[in-house]
Amino acid sequence: MSHRHSVQGIAGFQAALTVYNLLFVGAGLTLGIVIGVIPGLGSVTAMAVLIPLTFYMSPLAAIGFLVDINKGGTSGGAIPAILLNSPGTPESAASALDGYPMAKRGEPERAMKFALYSSVTGDMLSDILLIVLVVPFAAIALQFGPLELASILLFAFTLLAGISSNSPQKGLIAIFLGIFLASIGLDPIDSSPRMTFGSIYLYDGLSLSAVAIGSLALASVADQILTARKTNTVDGDRTRTVPTSKIRSLPVTEFFSHWKTILRSTMIGSGIGMLPGLGVTLAAFLSYGASRRASKDPDSFGKGNPEGIIATEAANSAVVGANLVPALALGIPGNVAAALLLSALIIHGVTPGPFMMTMHGDLIYALFASMLMANVLHLIIGRVGIPIWASVARVRRRYILPAVVFLCVTGAYLPGQSLFDVGTMLAFSVVGLIMNRTGFSVVCMVIGFILGDLFETAMRQSVLLYKGNLNVIWESPIAIVFVVLSILVILGPLWRHRLAKYRSAKSAD
Repeated sequence: MSHRHSVQGIAGFQAALTVYNLLFVGAGLTLGIVIGVIPGLGSVTAMAVLIPLTFYMSPLAAIGFLVDINKGGTSGGAIPAILLNSPGTPESAASALDGYPMAKRGEPERAMKFALYSSVTGDMLSDILLIVLVVPFAAIALQFGPLELASILLFAFTLLAGISSNSPQKGLIAIFLGIFLASIGLDPIDSSPRMTFGSIYLYDGLSLSAVAIGSLALASVADQILTARKTNTVDGDRTRTVPTSKIRSLPVTEFFSHWKTILRSTMIGSGIGMLPGLGVTLAAFLSYGASRRASKDPDSFGKGNPEGIIATEAANSAVVGANLVPALALGIPGNVAAALLLSALIIHGVTPGPFMMTMHGDLIYALFASMLMANVLHLIIGRVGIPIWASVARVRRRYILPAVVFLCVTGAYLPGQSLFDVGTMLAFSVVGLIMNRTGFSVVCMVIGFILGDLFETAMRQSVLLYKGNLNVIWESPIAIVFVVLSILVILGPLWRHRLAKYRSAKSAD
């Protein structure tokens, strides 16, 4: 690390150690855990709703608050999974496989301690990895021109489309819908209005908060309400009992005796977190499967083996730090939580990408310091709160959903104090609901919308710089690699489909 980065690191720790910042770190963690405990919600919903409220915070407190909501929400989902066999978040479903059997046999507190310690350890290791890698990543990214950036974004879009949707074609359609929506407003080159239909409300484009809150948060609430009406019940109103707690301690030495599983799961989660679009759920189940294959007693998994909890929670939390490596160094989010964090950075006047370490180094190092301190607070808050979370997990969803709707409306209105943005949010809640019901990825659309301006600018700069000559692609090794990878990602599913069809026809003969 250079002398400049060392100075920025020291200044960052000093800024992060203020009481003001620590209060927001603790508040974000606590709120994230509570939201993660409530089945059906999640940290992404909370981040989408609360981004507008961060306008009144300092940039460091705002970004740290949102990151810690994600940290707390990721680990909090394991609590209802263990106690009620009802995962609070999709990625915590793997935690229920062994956590709930442990709770049933009278070890709920012990299971929650395994989940908490694994989450904090995986999170800490991935944060250290983020601090080590983000500067080299940014230094490499400084060598990129508009052509290289456009090719990387194209690869990120194709990879995201291929992984985040059952149909790569639907994923690409959703991404380019987001890019199309991002083009509404004044042209960045000549300031001519595009698709504004004479409305001054559209001159600045669609509100990012309104689009994200509507398509992600409010659409999810609407989906839950419609499902409840269809089944004539609201999940969470059933009478559910939490097994009687049999107090069992978990010595630190016993926890770290599973160090191989901890390290393996952290590396799996970190690797997946640094690749765009793979997501936390994939990390959880890949890590669970890897631990089961490596175990001397694989048959014990699913019957209350603590290593199943460790594998899931360490991998889940490792994604949180690792997905900020491409987000901060390249401006490319690894998942929707990172995309929402990028939108918050933009709102606070910080442009993500390779120049961010140079222009806003103090803020980024202060964020790193906040993340490291958040892990210590996470351990304390989580440990003290273990007896409390069980009661939160039993709150009826009929009381939760109206509060979320109110927060959605408030969150869409506050940034511009415009009812037009509220209407936009309502419209995109319908769009998000339809996309969810028809198999189109809302995450792809939101990431396409967030990165649309960057992709358009890179493409247009490339066309102007090279006067439309496509042969220049062959003069850039980086562009060649990512264009070829994009083609392979697109053609891969088609090739596998043709191969499967050929084999089935051959076996029929």
